Amino acid sequence: MFKLSVVTPEKTVLDMDVRSIVAPGSEGYLGVLSNHAPLITALTPGILSIVDGEGRESFYALSGGFLEVSGNIATVLADTIESADEIDVDRAEESLKRARERLLHKAELHLDTERVHDSIERAKNRLRLAKRKRS
Repeated sequence: MFKLSVVTPEKTVLDMDVRSIVAPGSEGYLGVLSNHAPLITALTPGILSIVDGEGRESFYALSGGFLEVSGNIATVLADTIESADEIDVDRAEESLKRARERLLHKAELHLDTERVHDSIERAKNRLRLAKRKRS
């Protein structure tokens, strides 16, 4: 077991003892168990999975941020994070549709296409988690 804290700019979302986490690192998904070597990495939009002390697995849509592991403490500094129950599927689908439409008209709108692509990835990630919960 090790300590996990998940923090957003607004609040501490989780503060608990866990058996493991799997996080979407910048170089791919990575797993963390107790006594993991010290680590700092950027996180990309993806699914954060957590196995708690009882062996229950929970999943969260993570929009990006950073992960630090040191001394049996893992800290996720998340831009935003949502559990499957918190995701508004209609809103996520609308966000995806709006971002894709912006991409089609990027020249006339003078858009930052990287931001639009990031928005698409965040919406798709939220929808993947919401659909996983329904299965």
